[in-house]
Amino acid sequence: MAGRDTPRASSFAVSFFPLLVAALLRQDAATAQGVPAAAPVPVRVGVISDWSSAVSLRRRTGIEMAVEDYYAAHPGSATRVELHFGDSAGDVIGAASAAVDLIKNAQVQAIIGPQTSAQAEFVAHLGSRAHVPVLSYSATSPSLSPVQTAYFVRTAANDSFQAAPVAAVLAAFGWRAAAVVHEDSPYGAGILPALADALQRTGNAAIVDRVSVRSDASNDALDALLSRLMAKPTRVFVVHATYQLAARLFQRAREAGMMSEGYVWVATDGVGRFMDTLGPEDVGAMQGVVSLRPHVVFTDQVKNFSARFRARFRRDNPGSDDDVFSDPTVMRLWAYDTAWAIAAAAGAVTGPAFQAPQRRPSTAQTTDLDRIGVSATGAALLAAVLNTTFDGMAGRFKLVDGQLQVAAYEVVNIIGKGARTVGFWTPESGLSRELKGGGGKAPPLKPILWPGETPSTPKGWTMSQNGQVLRVAVPVKRGFKQFVDASPNSTTNITGYCIDVFDQVMKNLSYPVTYQYVPFNESSESYDKLVHLVRDGKVDMAVGDVTITASRLEAVDFTMPFTESGWSMVVAARQDPAASMWIFLQPLTASLWLASLAFFCFTGFVVWVIEHRVNPEFRGTPSQQFGLIFYFAFSTLVFSHKEKLESNLSRFVVIIWVFVVLILTSSYTASLTSMLTVQKLQPKVADVTELQRRGHYIGYQEGTFIEPFLRKMGFDERKMRKYSTAEQYAEALSKGSANGGVDAVFDEMPYLKLFLSQYCDGYMMQGPVYKTDGFGFVFPRGSPMVGDVSRGIMRLAEGDETARIEKAWFGDLGRCRSGPDVGSSNLSFQSFGGLFLITGVVSTLMLLLYLAIFAYRERDELRAAEAEAAATASGSGNGSVRRMKAWMQHYDRKDLKSPTFKVWNEESLRNGGDFARTPFARTPPNGGASRTPRAGEEEHAAMGGTSPLSVYVSSEMNAGSSPGGTPASEISESLEQRIEGAANSVEMGGLTISESFEQGIEGAANSVEMGGLTISESFEQGIEGAANSVEMGGLTISESFEQGIEGAANSVETGRPTGSRLQ
Repeated sequence: MAGRDTPRASSFAVSFFPLLVAALLRQDAATAQGVPAAAPVPVRVGVISDWSSAVSLRRRTGIEMAVEDYYAAHPGSATRVELHFGDSAGDVIGAASAAVDLIKNAQVQAIIGPQTSAQAEFVAHLGSRAHVPVLSYSATSPSLSPVQTAYFVRTAANDSFQAAPVAAVLAAFGWRAAAVVHEDSPYGAGILPALADALQRTGNAAIVDRVSVRSDASNDALDALLSRLMAKPTRVFVVHATYQLAARLFQRAREAGMMSEGYVWVATDGVGRFMDTLGPEDVGAMQGVVSLRPHVVFTDQVKNFSARFRARFRRDNPGSDDDVFSDPTVMRLWAYDTAWAIAAAAGAVTGPAFQAPQRRPSTAQTTDLDRIGVSATGAALLAAVLNTTFDGMAGRFKLVDGQLQVAAYEVVNIIGKGARTVGFWTPESGLSRELKGGGGKAPPLKPILWPGETPSTPKGWTMSQNGQVLRVAVPVKRGFKQFVDASPNSTTNITGYCIDVFDQVMKNLSYPVTYQYVPFNESSESYDKLVHLVRDGKVDMAVGDVTITASRLEAVDFTMPFTESGWSMVVAARQDPAASMWIFLQPLTASLWLASLAFFCFTGFVVWVIEHRVNPEFRGTPSQQFGLIFYFAFSTLVFSHKEKLESNLSRFVVIIWVFVVLILTSSYTASLTSMLTVQKLQPKVADVTELQRRGHYIGYQEGTFIEPFLRKMGFDERKMRKYSTAEQYAEALSKGSANGGVDAVFDEMPYLKLFLSQYCDGYMMQGPVYKTDGFGFVFPRGSPMVGDVSRGIMRLAEGDETARIEKAWFGDLGRCRSGPDVGSSNLSFQSFGGLFLITGVVSTLMLLLYLAIFAYRERDELRAAEAEAAATASGSGNGSVRRMKAWMQHYDRKDLKSPTFKVWNEESLRNGGDFARTPFARTPPNGGASRTPRAGEEEHAAMGGTSPLSVYVSSEMNAGSSPGGTPASEISESLEQRIEGAANSVEMGGLTISESFEQGIEGAANSVEMGGLTISESFEQGIEGAANSVEMGGLTISESFEQGIEGAANSVETGRPTGSRLQ
């Protein structure tokens, strides 16, 4: 296929003769057989160029040689390219006229050329109309795209391709700003968008200035342009122009002294591709220039073509004095490959070449364009060209999106009489010394000799253009002069925080900088005017409290900020009305108070349930027990609980609860102390919404950028007031809106902190902080000083110098705290949720464990209580209620099996036996025979027998009656408290009997019958202490009870009369 054909120029001399002989032999054989050879189909191709130019004559020779070489290598081709030449006369009209003539009269099926992008654009539109492919090897402007003109094919590299290598060269030397000088034509301006993007993407650089030059500009115009560039701080220039204009520009630059040390000139391939065309004077003016050109490998094929080209050019142009001894340029090789590609694709052409144009009415006027037909083979020929691929003279010929792809660019340094290669650039590896990529830490380019014949890399910019002192604009402020203090008409004695920071940064730079401060009097109106001075070039930079904003960044460049960012509002403050006599409730939130109260009650209830049956201190009347629950729990607050706990379960509950109480009380004490120590203030205005809703007046600093933001937030401009000083802020806030002042002042954070450091009492910062980028120093767009100054600010901030300067001008800015709540925050339930969870789980588990143990140990008694309750029930009722009532009644009784009550009963019985053996002990009148004990007395008998002084506590007062149905006198005593101790002393003559009871009597019953007299004593409550003395004749009986009697009932009945009850 044509797409895979490969010209081998090195073997052309060897292979051409055998091919020619073979073709002649085939022709002779066909003739001998009587079959005439088929004539190849002609494919007419037009070539448009300026034939008065020596360069065009060279291109013509190369194109003719390519067609001849192709058919020499492919003698059997069914088609043959016929070249038709048209003269563009060097302008767009001439090129268009030549194209119309070739399409109309010669009916060419393809066009090669013309030279420039402007000419090619016109011809491409004509070709699209006539369906004639237009192949250009020299129109490289990105503005001319195959996408816009379908029949345009660029067999050269798009200029936008070289934007990346140009940016890489600048980034390799750290140049972040450059001025671009370009030709005022589609070719010159087309590269700018791609170059700007590449600079930003590669090295975060920028184009600081763009200067367009007419191709026919006079020397005076060039001198004026260079003078303008010299006045800029940038010393890096990128030139994109044709070689003719570039040569004149560099000659004028040499005259202006701009080809000397310190300057950098980087030229695109518009210069590098035409080095063989430039004369010695032009090359001499370009010494030190760095340029690009597409890389071409000078193989044996290229060398063979170069030798044949020189011989052919002299033969075709005997009268030309053009020197063609130099190596062929890439443009000449592209022209050769373009002709080869058309010859290879011509095999797809079949059928008639052109269709006649449509006839128009005879009355209508017609032009040459109307008489142009449409090529019937244009679409097929275009498709064949786009799919053609081969190894050409300039490298691999491959079209992508209708454009030739370049594998690599060569970086050359113009030195002496020519250009020296210093490196390569490829899309895969970027810059490198060798084509296959460099290695290690070596620089990406070989040493370069810069303008002025200096090997050292230029800095790329200058501080003082033309040796002048830099002018630094500073704002003249009416207030807050701690930042900048400048007099309107004086350039000396300018001080302030911003000035000290800038001076220190300039002092720390690695190079000296000479500058002078220039006061700007109109800064009070708007700092935007100060920024515009830098943008318009009236000053070199601006220093002061200038805030970095997005709108200002569009006009100038800022350094990194040297102050904190953001703006907010300051309002007047008042005493917190909540700080009253109820402040002791504020340390804890309502939820924590309620939770604490609930757990106090719950813990007391759990302890009471566990201790009630085994601990005398947790028994008593219902009101006493109810009070004990609260008393015991709340007494743990001060750890004053004195009740002795008998159960290990309740002890464990109390241990955990005391730990919780300790943490809770400590936190409460700390929070309350903080609230009482620190004065708590509240803002008079809560937020911006309140200001807008109530229509309050607000203030701001004059000249600030905040004013338009306040209007956007919805504030009425009529209620916005300007102020200049901190004193005016304080006066306006103290008056308030009602008295001609304001209720809030909006300003940037540095100003507000300075204000609060001077007026700490009675004012506070309130509301959100709206983010900004802080204060920065202002420089022109693309100024190379921005990076150095920003790094100087960083180094200053990392040390202690910034803090020293700040303290010298502002003092201690942090001594006045801001915010609506300068007191301590309340303690919430969430802070102690874990503690409450622990104590709640422990108390619940201990309670459930106790209830399980109680139900298991008392299962028989509970069944008996249920049976008794069911037997005594008068009628039908809810069984569950009766069961629960029976269980509760049984639970309310003392646990006589517990160690507490069991030890007391044993000691009581032992002491009672000793008393029975004394002479004072009485026996029943019936000879000592005891009566049968009543119900309940068996319980004591089971515990070890009944002592003489044991008294059974009966729950029913009418438990017995006299014999024979006669009512008898009955004395009943009820004792419910424990008898801790008792002493009884009986003296009879010289005899003394002492009895001491140290344990409580749970219940006893004693019945004594003497004659017809019955005495019944019932004790239901413990005797705390008593003393009774009885004297009979010479006999004295003394009884001493050392524990109090809580309750007793004594009933004496003699016959039918009823005696009095003793308590």
